[in-house]
Amino acid sequence: MRVEHKRRSWRRLPPRRGNATLVCVGGQLLAFLGISALVIVTPGQDTALTIRNTLAGGRRAGSFTALGVSTGQAVWTLAASAGIAALLVASEPAFVALKLAGAAYLVFLGAQALVAACRRGGAGSLAAAGAPRRALAPATAFRQGVLSNLGNPKMAVFFTSLLPQFAPDGGASFAAMLALGLLFCTMTLVWLVAYAAGVARAGAILRRPRVRRALDAVTGTVLVAFGLRLATQRHY
Repeated sequence: MRVEHKRRSWRRLPPRRGNATLVCVGGQLLAFLGISALVIVTPGQDTALTIRNTLAGGRRAGSFTALGVSTGQAVWTLAASAGIAALLVASEPAFVALKLAGAAYLVFLGAQALVAACRRGGAGSLAAAGAPRRALAPATAFRQGVLSNLGNPKMAVFFTSLLPQFAPDGGASFAAMLALGLLFCTMTLVWLVAYAAGVARAGAILRRPRVRRALDAVTGTVLVAFGLRLATQRHY
């Protein structure tokens, strides 16, 4: 009788909610990692800028560009977690002003690459190829990465719409959104640093005059195209 009573009482015990919560949070985290990885590896303006700066200043400049991009993302993460980014998205004048400033900066960077490609293709390209060129400083590469990312108001829309969906229990708490955003920034940093390392490893081939001129023309065109697309996109 006692054994039977213990079995019945054991059956009446409620299921543990802690395990179910861990499974739910783990599933949300895996989904966030998958979506983040897909967004990060998709080529965009950050990738184009990293390639451009790696060719101009080597692996170190590319890595500092990646650090600048992730720093800009961290600022957007903090703004989204504190609710500031939502105010920016809701204010059309501020959104448009930031969008145009960011677009102008991308066009400026793209124009610099196009001018460099034209100079390498000019009559004095052979003499210029033999002369030492001043490498892009890491501080300049970092600044370009930060400004390029902060000048893209789509990041505000991205973080304010993505992060709350994966916060535990659907709660858009400051700590949860900040943790997810910083995880996204870290993934971006790792990917772009690896990308810069790959470009730098192939530097001997990519720095050949004809190849370098073609890459400058392509990356410059891509950056200008991203800038024009950013400038013509409507407010969300």
